[in-house]
Order: sequence, then structure tokens, then C-alpha cells
Amino acid sequence: MNPTSIAKQQRAEDVEQLRLECQLLRDRIRKIEAGGGVTTDDTTLIIPPSQEILDLRKQMESAELKNQRLKEVFQKKIQEFRTACYVLTGYQIDITMENQYRLTSVYAEHMEDSLLFKSSGPVGSGSMQLLETDFSRTLTGLVDLHLFHQKSIPVFLSAVTIELFSRQTVT
Repeated sequence: MNPTSIAKQQRAEDVEQLRLECQLLRDRIRKIEAGGGVTTDDTTLIIPPSQEILDLRKQMESAELKNQRLKEVFQKKIQEFRTACYVLTGYQIDITMENQYRLTSVYAEHMEDSLLFKSSGPVGSGSMQLLETDFSRTLTGLVDLHLFHQKSIPVFLSAVTIELFSRQTVT
């Protein structure tokens, strides 16, 4: 599993935990506002509603603030990871839809010159297939050699990078 997926999964778990905590606090506030006491461990506590409500609201605001900060941190880390991938591999990778990825080379002559891959196996299996695009149709020799015969996406992407780089440097 890649770091972005792990970060997204951890964020989703944290967000869900905070949502549950907020819902629990809202339920407690409603119960207190309705005039009932708060039950904890088979004991009913009668607390003046106003102080209890203030405390619960503070806890809820704190949980929501923590949730917002987590979202911001995850967004920042995801952006750092995307930038590192782009700089290191020479490809900007965008998720276009579920299990489908668009790769655009730093050396692409046009922004629409991109490769489209789709996950073709169970989630997390790493099995991908190249989908046909206008740009991929111009690379039939590389597709045949590296994807069909050698069965290597990394070698194919490297060959595409070299091909695009050589087109830009030859004048």
C-alpha cells in the first residue's frame, strides 16, 4: 500500500472517530437540555445543565478544531507526496476516477499528452493496464516491447520519458 493510501486511510479513521465523539457529545447535550441527567457507569449525575452544556460544547469545539487541523495536515502531506513523485519520476499522477490514474510527463509536448492506467486486479494487487488514449496510440512500439513482451510498466514509463526528453532536446 502506498503512503498516500495509508495517510488517507488513517485520516478517514481519525475523522470517523471524531465524528462519533461529536455525535456522542451532541446526544449528551440534547439529553441535558431536555432536563435529564447524565448516566455514566450505572450512576445518574445531576449537573446544573448550563455548566454541563458549556463543558460539552467546549469539548465538541475542541474535537472539531482537531478534526480541521488533521484535515489540513493530511492535505499538506498529500501535496508534498505528489510533488515528490512528480520531481522524482517526472510524472504528475492524477486519480481520474476509482482505480484509474492519469500520468502526464514533465516532458509532454501538450497537456493532453497523457497515459491512462486502470487497476486491473484486486485493490492493492498492483496490477495495472494501459488504457488507449490519443497519446498512447503514438507509442505502439514502446507499448508492444515494454508492456506486452517485457511486461514492465516502470521500463515502459522510463522509455516514454527518454523518448519525450529526446524530442525536446533535438532541434
